[in-house]
Amino acid sequence: MYFRTAALRFLPSALLLLTACSESNTKTEMVSKTAPAAEETMASTAAAMDSTKPATPPAAPQPKRLTAPDTAYAQDVASFLGGQRPSQNSDLAKLAAQPAWQAFATDQDRSWAKYRATHTTSMTKWASTELDEVHRSSPTIFYPFSGPDFLNVFTMFPTSQTYVLMGLEPVGSVPARTSLESPKLFPAVKASLWSVLNFSFFRTNDMAVDLKSVELDGALPLMMLFAARTGNQIIAIRPVQLDASGQLTDAPTDTTQAAHPKAVPGVEMKLRSPDGQPKTVYYFSTDLSNHGLQVKPAPIQFVRSLGPLTTYVKSATYLMHKLYFSEVRRLVLRHSRYILQDDSGIAMKFFQKGAWQFNYYGTYKRPINLFAKHYQPELTAAYTDTLHRPKALPFGTGYNWRQTDSNLLLARRLIPLAD
Repeated sequence: MYFRTAALRFLPSALLLLTACSESNTKTEMVSKTAPAAEETMASTAAAMDSTKPATPPAAPQPKRLTAPDTAYAQDVASFLGGQRPSQNSDLAKLAAQPAWQAFATDQDRSWAKYRATHTTSMTKWASTELDEVHRSSPTIFYPFSGPDFLNVFTMFPTSQTYVLMGLEPVGSVPARTSLESPKLFPAVKASLWSVLNFSFFRTNDMAVDLKSVELDGALPLMMLFAARTGNQIIAIRPVQLDASGQLTDAPTDTTQAAHPKAVPGVEMKLRSPDGQPKTVYYFSTDLSNHGLQVKPAPIQFVRSLGPLTTYVKSATYLMHKLYFSEVRRLVLRHSRYILQDDSGIAMKFFQKGAWQFNYYGTYKRPINLFAKHYQPELTAAYTDTLHRPKALPFGTGYNWRQTDSNLLLARRLIPLAD
């Protein structure tokens, strides 16, 4: 407890210098062997943000058999991981009766109660008023650089039908029983959730180490946990992929053949929301840098096919400020009716003059030291405009995670969408 309290005194800058945030939390920029030496991509940013770890590219994933899991088992696993009791007839009921899980569940209930009090309640109330018009016109939410962060996007946009998340984290799979029996499981889950529940973003590299230690192999287990803790019921989980043309297809199940070099792995999670409405959540593991999209353009093609978008960007390590992420930035600006972002999203200079209406919330200060070069004088001018004062933001979000330091921008398109 002493060390956690001490860490809070030095956040946000000290925390971020020791950790890598999720593209969401993970936003990374890897220098490819085939790319120019100066080019940044998503993996090099994550490595640069974590000075305690070497900057090594991720290992190529090995082909594995992918099958759709039993729905009841998937829901029970989601509950179990979130510290909520699985169904009485579940094979996990005996594990949930053990003292270790019961202590974990008590701790999770306490952590989530605190999170609801400090974040969810305020976020839900704020979104129901300030985003009311957006909710009525946002069937599809695009969340680039999200990592597994279904938690925040669902809280902000609870009425949407489809959520498209993209990050560098591997897709992962529904955890096997052997993983759930591991004594390392509960500490790993608690460590992975600690920063997102306290500061709204993931410590990506630490999360990867924690989860791999118990063979939780990617984003899906945490997405399932967030679904359960937000009151959603898992109806189905299906391994999918985007083919070379950006079409959504079932993932191959043949373990003897590697995936097509231009295919993008993903997962489809069907949910029933607390009010009974169907939801579909997609997660794709992909590099959204210009070089990554040149190698695998399927994500751009898929997002273009979704129709008018509402885009959500949070804790994005200022990637779309950079030249090397101009393609995904252009995609968002050309195909979004609404953009909700903190200052780490798209820089103000890239919004076409006269094409957008802006609503400012919270407080804009200089970015934390790690991202000081991404300071925006345009935002300072907007936030100090005495004739059009920014509105209050009753919760903390992003790298300046304290409520008194956080900001959000809602951009509403004024001109027709691009074809």
